[in-house]
Amino acid sequence: MSVIITKNKVREEVEMRNVYCSTLIELAEKDDRIVVLDADLMKSMGMIPFKEAFPDRAFDVGVQEANMIGVAAGLSATGKIPFAHSFASFATRRCFDQIFLSCGYAKLNVRITGSDPGVTAAFNGGTHMPFEDMGILRNIPDVTILEPVDTVMLKNLLEQLVEPYGVFYIRLLRRNPIRIYEEGSTFEIGKGVQLKDGKDVTIFATGIMVAEALKAAESLAQEGISARVVNIFTLKPIDKEMIIKCAEETGAIVTAENHSIINGLGSAVAEVLVESVPVPMERIGVRDLFGEVGSVDYLIERFEMTSSDIVAKVKKVLERKNRRC
Repeated sequence: MSVIITKNKVREEVEMRNVYCSTLIELAEKDDRIVVLDADLMKSMGMIPFKEAFPDRAFDVGVQEANMIGVAAGLSATGKIPFAHSFASFATRRCFDQIFLSCGYAKLNVRITGSDPGVTAAFNGGTHMPFEDMGILRNIPDVTILEPVDTVMLKNLLEQLVEPYGVFYIRLLRRNPIRIYEEGSTFEIGKGVQLKDGKDVTIFATGIMVAEALKAAESLAQEGISARVVNIFTLKPIDKEMIIKCAEETGAIVTAENHSIINGLGSAVAEVLVESVPVPMERIGVRDLFGEVGSVDYLIERFEMTSSDIVAKVKKVLERKNRRC
């Protein structure tokens, strides 16, 4: 792993879906095992260029996500490496049984991409807003769950998904992310990335919440609070060593995720802490609610996921930490 953190954290001009498509084209040019599947969303996902480049290796199965996963499993059984996409709510919730049995239990080699996670579904509303997708798939043995934070990480992770065997879930923002890493950065699946050092508290963040966590750390620094920020981009297998190290060194933890606090990042971190280093912990995320229609900016305020909310949780967890001293 070789990580270069950008100094100017601005919104990227290129969309994640475009990098997803262009990277898969590059990989498919080198490896004829790579195929893509979609559930009537090839245009929405920006995958038309792949279909044009490889018409016999791109399959639009229509609005039939469960069938898509079955087809992906069948292609894997013939030696192909399928990348199957739909909106995250449908790529997981609608076809959990097919992922569990046809992919996981059958020990096949499938990549599932769920786009528009959490509040990024925005104006598609509650029916399309997955707050539970990572939690659903955490229950399947040996599944790897990834949430790339920007285009640099996405490209590098996709390049790493050609050779390993198994079931992988990629939780993917379709549109423009905040740039966190510089070109040339490489990442190790299963290992967190420390973005900022700190001694008072650690903020573990994933996806769009990484940028919010960094903003929170800057605000806290102005108040004399030293917050460490770690990007946990692999929910499963989670980086237990990093979690334990941070808990031992800072003595307080806050998690921030664009997902339900039930069975997501907060739950995964809490499981490690309670078994290894019990320290005060607070969670940022959706608190047992359904999604709504609205802009991303509105929704992160509605569900109390802003940098200001993270600051408040940090102060709360530090009060608990200080009471223990």
